Amino acid sequence: MRALIVEDESKMANLIRRGLSEQGYAADIASTGEDAVWMAGATEYDAIVLDVMLPGADGFEVCRRLRASGVFAPVLMLTARDSVEDRVADLDMGADDYLTKPFSFAELLARLRALTRRGPVEQPPWLEVGDLQLDPRSRQTRRGVVEIELSTKEFALLETLMRRPGQVVSHFDLLEHGWDRSYENRSNLIQVYIRYLREKVDRPFGVRSIETVRGSGYRLRKDGGRPAAAG
Repeated sequence: MRALIVEDESKMANLIRRGLSEQGYAADIASTGEDAVWMAGATEYDAIVLDVMLPGADGFEVCRRLRASGVFAPVLMLTARDSVEDRVADLDMGADDYLTKPFSFAELLARLRALTRRGPVEQPPWLEVGDLQLDPRSRQTRRGVVEIELSTKEFALLETLMRRPGQVVSHFDLLEHGWDRSYENRSNLIQVYIRYLREKVDRPFGVRSIETVRGSGYRLRKDGGRPAAAG
């Protein structure tokens, strides 16, 4: 998944980014509200971690601008203020949740997982496509009853595909959800990792679930995979 961290304290921003990266997120940092607005407009983020106390436009104003511009990624507000009025202001400005500083990173992760599960209706913790299952919380993957060991990046790519079953996901979108912009030599990463995924989630089970759509990207079959011999 891809997250935007809006935090002007570089130490805090980098700590959050490192922690998210270790959990398989691709994370970008914006140090001002103005940067956050244009970055969120240019990139499709799965979640936004937004500090209230920012130079210039504060978190309330940034959240208002995001919603006004049509950015509806889930927003988790970070605030040092814990009055009822402050919490109400967070939510009334369009935030989806808030977290009071100081906070535990484990709680931040749990809240992000909950937010990214939500769509028009809340999604279950386990993602299921056919007999292929993935749990973003425990980072477990299995086909049927067989557990599959995946690397952090393999997990991130599979999660992106499983959140859009039957839809074509472009090379660019897969890169955006698995690697941050600072990562270099990304030219053939997706092809390499798709091959790794197929070797783990398809080949041992004699199925084909990840389809190549030439010139467009990749698609996870809605049925979770058909027998490989079917062609």
